[in-house]
Amino acid sequence: MRPGPVVAPLFGPWADASLFGRRWPGPGRPASTAAGAAILAAAVVAALAVPLDRPGVGWSVAAIAGVAALIVARVLSARPGPTAPQPLVTWHPRTLGNARFLWSAATVALLAVGTFRAAGWLFLLCLVTAAVTGILAVTGGRSARGMVLAVLLAPVAGLRALPWLTHGLTTQRRGAGRSRLVATIAVSVLLLIVFGSLFASADAAFARIVTAVVPDIDAETVTRWIFVFAVTTFALGGAAFLRAAPPDLGSSEGARRRVTRLEWAIPLSLLVLLFALFVGVQLTVLFGGSRHVVAEGLTYAEYARSGFWQLLVVTGLTLPVLAGAARWAPRDTHADRVLIRAVLGTLAVLTLVIVASALHRMDLYADTYGLTRLRVLVALCELWLGAVFLLILGAGVRLRAAWLPRTVVAAGVLALLGLAAANPDRVIADHNVTRYEKTGKIDTSYLSQLSADAVPALDRLPASSRDCALGPIALDLNIDSDDWRGWNLGRHQARDLLAKKPVVVNRGCTGSVPTNR
Repeated sequence: MRPGPVVAPLFGPWADASLFGRRWPGPGRPASTAAGAAILAAAVVAALAVPLDRPGVGWSVAAIAGVAALIVARVLSARPGPTAPQPLVTWHPRTLGNARFLWSAATVALLAVGTFRAAGWLFLLCLVTAAVTGILAVTGGRSARGMVLAVLLAPVAGLRALPWLTHGLTTQRRGAGRSRLVATIAVSVLLLIVFGSLFASADAAFARIVTAVVPDIDAETVTRWIFVFAVTTFALGGAAFLRAAPPDLGSSEGARRRVTRLEWAIPLSLLVLLFALFVGVQLTVLFGGSRHVVAEGLTYAEYARSGFWQLLVVTGLTLPVLAGAARWAPRDTHADRVLIRAVLGTLAVLTLVIVASALHRMDLYADTYGLTRLRVLVALCELWLGAVFLLILGAGVRLRAAWLPRTVVAAGVLALLGLAAANPDRVIADHNVTRYEKTGKIDTSYLSQLSADAVPALDRLPASSRDCALGPIALDLNIDSDDWRGWNLGRHQARDLLAKKPVVVNRGCTGSVPTNR
């Protein structure tokens, strides 16, 4: 009798059937020494370069170091030896291709905003958005659900990465190799300190360079180093963990439950009629000019302020309505597909008119009361929502929208980068100075709270108003000098301009100038 084929034993270890085991088993082996060393090196660079209290070039340095560390960790990752056992379950995560490069480039570009713009609120928005794009660069969520899960799983990845990195650093290359590495680093640091100190004491010019590069070491500096090092290690470790074994973010649901044609068509058709009625009224305002507004006993500013926020909420709420209808509406027959295109397309077009109405109201309001950061942001949100509805109309042509969630996020990132390129604080200052030249009204108290980006525009004001608007900004620039980590183009240009045309302290500033005298 011939022997039967060799089969695998019927005892363990069994594949992990838990949620993480099925969806996110993690890397099959510890992190390589190269990965751990690269991440620690990038964390050291970030600790030395990042200025936590302001936008600056140090953020760009840290971003480049972080991307380089992740590339090194991936390229020089440990390979299993020829005698290493093969895993019972082979894990093949979906590749991302060009999407990873684009999200990574967006992350670096967002952090690079701190090199050129001094507005702290703008850089904070860029920093939060960069965290999202960085997560998408290593996970590649494609659906809205997948992207939300990717963001939520990022802290978990950081926690799972700590033992993964530690195990890799402590189990590989034990003994003499590791001791030599530590000795090499110690000798290098010692040589730099000894000879750097001697050169600094021998030449005043070199001493100034050393003073500019090396910060004053005190308790606050050491605390900042430790904090930034820990946060960067946590973030890059989690990114390397996700890059080595990204979770399966695909849907585990079966066939989607569909509602009947009447169940979705009747409520949405009624909503379309309501939108059409409102849009008809709005068109009389958009094209009827002041006659309609004055007939209602309102000024333009009162009319604009009375409904802008409601229209913004309406625009935002329409998105989940469209998403729900697109998800649950049946599309088996040609009539179903035609009905979806007609109802949802009409609703999207009417919403675009509402977006235009909201932007028109904001324009009227800004002309009357001036431009502020909040008004710029909400106008940008409306423009982004308008772009989203245009994308929805494009997706409705073929009723296929797998690309839509990623494109919506990408449009938001591009909108934020466009805002940074436009230099919002300077745009706000320019708008208010131009309004002052026309009406004689200006709020110097608010303008004095803008960042150094606004200095070139505020320099156009008459002497007394200029001193009131630029005085607090100049004082901040004089008190908080920048070292190389915090160097920023906006603050650099502002200091140059104020050095040529100093501000005279004016203690009679009242904040608002009602007339042009």
